[in-house]
Amino acid sequence: MAKIDFGGTKETVVTRKEFPLSKAKSVLKGETIAIIGYGVQGPAQALNLKDNGFKVIIGQAKRFKKDWNRAVKDGWVPGKTLFDIEEAVARATIVQLLVTDAAQMKVWPMVKKNLNPGDALYFSHGFSIVYKRLTKIVPPKDVDVIMVAPKGSGLNVRRNFLSGAGINSSYAVFQDATGRAEQRCLALGIGIGSGYLFPTTFEHEVTSDLTGERGILMGALAGVMEAQYEVLRKNGHSPSEAFNETVEELTQSLIRLVDENGMDWMYANCSATAQRGALDWKPKFKKATLPVFNDLYQAVKSEKEARRVIKVCGAPDYQVRLKEELDAIGNSEMWKAGKAVRSLRPKTAKAGSYDAKAKGVGGRAAN
Repeated sequence: MAKIDFGGTKETVVTRKEFPLSKAKSVLKGETIAIIGYGVQGPAQALNLKDNGFKVIIGQAKRFKKDWNRAVKDGWVPGKTLFDIEEAVARATIVQLLVTDAAQMKVWPMVKKNLNPGDALYFSHGFSIVYKRLTKIVPPKDVDVIMVAPKGSGLNVRRNFLSGAGINSSYAVFQDATGRAEQRCLALGIGIGSGYLFPTTFEHEVTSDLTGERGILMGALAGVMEAQYEVLRKNGHSPSEAFNETVEELTQSLIRLVDENGMDWMYANCSATAQRGALDWKPKFKKATLPVFNDLYQAVKSEKEARRVIKVCGAPDYQVRLKEELDAIGNSEMWKAGKAVRSLRPKTAKAGSYDAKAKGVGGRAAN
């Protein structure tokens, strides 16, 4: 394990150098890994593990035809590597519970009754365990409970694996029943294509994750984009100009420079006018949004957000209501303008395409 200095604080990070794929295969020798749920994270983690040489089966409710058919299309064979959830759990020694947080509550009874002593129960999110008072998911004491949480969507977990880039992940052990929980956890992290593995706890992961998704990663990003776009349009700017200045330049240029070299480097390599304006206005945006982020964090810590997720996402008509909300975004002028702008770009592989062939083990570590 490597010690890396993060702004004056040293943290332990696991890399492929310390935990190569050969070691991961040795740790999980003889294990059968069941991926429960073939929706968002399931396909990527299952395919990466399979391509890396692990024994993988899928557990998927057949009544969800879209996910079942997708599994078949990806090469999983009904009765051989594709089963209903109960049978997959019964056949496995490691159960990766990758259905949605709300769905985990529904499938938990059938998962729990098919777990055997010494099995490992794996999550990619700490929600169900941390909020067990709400979810009622309490694992038996005789199984390992572990987590590997990729820092990206399932699409990017698979895409980064295929490109050889790998993806950063956090990992945690909640319950070590066998004495091998951490080794199994790290082996699975390498197996799914992680570049670097950062230690955390279930509670820290779920708190930072819920805050991040509602904040910078999705909620805040979409909100501030809409606000700037509306101001530009209200003052006579065309849809294309408003979109380009709000979204296109960020996603196609500036954020890539931040990714490669950091915010200070990006500031130092833009025009003096942009640089000065950004430095002057950054504190104003921080002052305006800091109270919102404090409110958000407290909503997560108090379980308010968890209760809302369980209530709303578990409603019978949720998918209908969700589609209406997403359609409202997609049909807005801003994102219609975005669709027109994207259509002018050179044609490249579509996001989410799994058509490329795997290049081995997920390649070099993620940058």
